[in-house]
Amino acid sequence: MVKVSKHPLVKHKVALLRDAKTEPMLFRNLVGELGQLLFVEATADLETTAVTVRTPLADCPSEVIWQRVGIIPILRAGLSMAEAMLHILPKSVVWHLGLFRDHETHQPITYYNKLPPQPNIDVGYIVDPMLATGGSASAAVSILKNWGLKDIRFIGLIAAPEGVTVLQNDHPDVRIHLAAMDSHLNENAYIVPGLGDAGDRQFGTF
Repeated sequence: MVKVSKHPLVKHKVALLRDAKTEPMLFRNLVGELGQLLFVEATADLETTAVTVRTPLADCPSEVIWQRVGIIPILRAGLSMAEAMLHILPKSVVWHLGLFRDHETHQPITYYNKLPPQPNIDVGYIVDPMLATGGSASAAVSILKNWGLKDIRFIGLIAAPEGVTVLQNDHPDVRIHLAAMDSHLNENAYIVPGLGDAGDRQFGTF
């Protein structure tokens, strides 16, 4: 399943994010805000359990999420998304995966993985602003599956059709949540029109 958000706020913030004049501080804030908006949409089917909450006036039947949620940012570009998502669901745990794309082969290389021996979450959300070739996202899903996690979703801001196809072909069970689907990849495997390098634009490392 691929879901591209139709929310007006998402479209508005994506437009600001794409603008080459947007400076790193605002860019980071927008990445976080978009991450929060997409996280709300992507968690709409989480399961709840009944509880009773005592208000200042009376007992109130309520519902709380019982599933253990994990946020897995792909370093480094996914960090701002993950931090913002924690503001919405603070009890989530965060496990970092370090992957980068070789600039010559465009293949993912894993350089950091500190997952515990056994999964301590029920649902995992891989977060990365860009889904370009799909290699890093697919590799991250494979790592989590080999770890033993069954319910895995991907949240990204901008995607190319090529990357979506790779992720769907490799892992058809993974739900994909996006802010925008762009036209294509160029000869350097960058998303067009895209927004440039999301990591560099967040942290000012041009």
